[in-house]
Amino acid sequence: MNTAAVPYWRLSSFYFFYFAMLGAWLPFWPLYLRDLGYGAAAIGTLAGILQGTKIIAPNIWGWLADRSGQRMRVIRLGAFAAIAIFSAIFLRNDFVALILIVAGYSFFWNAVHAQFEVVSIAHLRERVHRYSLIRVWGSIGFICAVGGLGFYFDNYSINQLPLFILLLLSGIWFASLAVKEPEMPHKTARERGSLRKIMRDPALIAFMFSCFLLQLSHGPYYTFFSVYLESHGYAHGQTGLLWSFAVVAEVVVFLFMPRLLSRFALRSILLVSLLLAALRWLLIALLVDYLPALLFAQCLHAASFASHHAAAIEIVRRLFRMHPGQGMAMYSGVSYGAGAAAGALLSGFFWSISPIGTFIGAVVVTLVAAALVWRFVNAEMLGDERVIC
Repeated sequence: MNTAAVPYWRLSSFYFFYFAMLGAWLPFWPLYLRDLGYGAAAIGTLAGILQGTKIIAPNIWGWLADRSGQRMRVIRLGAFAAIAIFSAIFLRNDFVALILIVAGYSFFWNAVHAQFEVVSIAHLRERVHRYSLIRVWGSIGFICAVGGLGFYFDNYSINQLPLFILLLLSGIWFASLAVKEPEMPHKTARERGSLRKIMRDPALIAFMFSCFLLQLSHGPYYTFFSVYLESHGYAHGQTGLLWSFAVVAEVVVFLFMPRLLSRFALRSILLVSLLLAALRWLLIALLVDYLPALLFAQCLHAASFASHHAAAIEIVRRLFRMHPGQGMAMYSGVSYGAGAAAGALLSGFFWSISPIGTFIGAVVVTLVAAALVWRFVNAEMLGDERVIC
């Protein structure tokens, strides 16, 4: 990549800090709350608030960014507001205060990512196939945070977690300061056309619903995978290895994604990703006691997340050319917001009935998503399906 033409490292640093923040939050925030004395109900409530803002916030900020044309200003404002609100945790950490802090900071933190996706693609211009080479640094940041903080908290108190979260939020803000506003022509409402007309397209609805279902199918994995492994005799070290193995596979696919996008149609990438995701949940359900099968299942994270996400980002870019901010916000809110929230809720309900059955349900949901893509997503919807390198 010609770094003189594309601010590769500046864009990459934002992803690094954003997903490092996620790597600090997902594994360690529940442990921090438990250390404060909160029970499962309180921890679940705070997690639900975080997911809830992910449904609403991206759409509000996407509308604002598209209307104003000042996308980086919106991102910087959101990143700084997240820092300011989260800082209140050093003053109070009672339950009511935590509800307000998590709701406030996540409203801004969850909003900036979708808009930065638009910025990255705008900077790449005709090199959009190289998006994954920038996004891969988010996966690297996640691995660094999980590994580094895991080692740190083995030796020091978990109550220092808010300080690390604040530092990573600050890293997001500083990274945003280094990225210039991309050259994007500001369109009038008439020039942009009707967003409602785009949203009424049955093919788009089917695509978005398939993304929702895929994230819903991840519910048992993100919520109960560690518990599932522990109940089958896996040590904490093995559990950590399996989680990390999945993200390493994700990194590898992101590195090779430009070649895949140039050789295979977007529809084909979506279909194969969904079918391999279904295989992943089936292996976890039936072969949890067989470590080689679990390692292979974790390799399939490369399909259930990485290849599907890269293809979906390109599809959203094509379908929402005149409404990029709202398009990315819709994709984020429908899939990683509503889909993830529904997955966590439903898996929590069915897990007590049958853990294996819950993962089998994820298989069925993923196959339904694949059927929707097979039936509705076609070349007419996508135009030239392959990404020209």
